[in-house]
Amino acid sequence: KTAVFVLATLNQLEPVDGEVSVVVLCHTRELAFQIGNEYNRFKTYLPGVKTAVLYGGIPIRNNLTLLKEDPPHVVIGTP
Repeated sequence: KTAVFVLATLNQLEPVDGEVSVVVLCHTRELAFQIGNEYNRFKTYLPGVKTAVLYGGIPIRNNLTLLKEDPPHVVIGTP
């Protein structure tokens, strides 16, 4: 199921530098990492696509810095 969702979003993605195009919200950190791994597996065929997994438990400044300085096209995270 995850691969179908990931492939569908990657197929529709038109990456623009500096813009987040896809936001995936997950209810657990483990699921966010699993989905992030699937994106990483399939994005090898789309070299311009950047992804990031964001989650709590670390200083929020780390996530803010990533989003400001090098925004990914796909953000996977937990609320």
